[in-house]
Amino acid sequence: MKEPKGSLPKPLKLGDIAPNFEGLKGVDGKVYSLSSFDDKPILVFVFMANRCPTASRYTERLKSIQDDYASKGVQLIGIDSDDPYLFSSETLDEMVKVAKFRELNLPYLKDEDQRVGMAYGAWVTLHIFVFDRNRKLRYRGRVDDSRDPSLVTRRDLRDALDDLLFGKEVRNPDTKPFACFIEYTRIVER
Repeated sequence: MKEPKGSLPKPLKLGDIAPNFEGLKGVDGKVYSLSSFDDKPILVFVFMANRCPTASRYTERLKSIQDDYASKGVQLIGIDSDDPYLFSSETLDEMVKVAKFRELNLPYLKDEDQRVGMAYGAWVTLHIFVFDRNRKLRYRGRVDDSRDPSLVTRRDLRDALDDLLFGKEVRNPDTKPFACFIEYTRIVER
């Protein structure tokens, strides 16, 4: 992935503990913290955005992954860290509309001050971070290797989840994410 100009957060390293967060509003009207998901053995943070065509193309794949792995204790969590003052499509109100239209089956949270995206080191709006029961980072990167579902040859996220569920080391724990860059204007300007 070509790195954009300017300052980007450093992604968490494999083995790092999930940074705590609290006070993120969800499209369902609830307020979430990391501890809201304590009952889930595996957490998958998906940094996504309404404006990104790649993120939109992955909606059905993400929903399918949530459906297929929910009974195994896996929880996908969408987080929108794009600046709502720079992109009007990234406000919580717009997220609610998009979640309803796309029939999202996972929590979709607004990181309005961009601190969660910065803490996790998300670069793009389909940057995936998978944490095990101890909340150690075990996989980071992409969902799979093609925007076009008919051209997918590697199902990286599904492979990582399968490995974790079978108690194995993740076979390919670090892949390159691709999509729209997250604009960290709110924190960068402070």
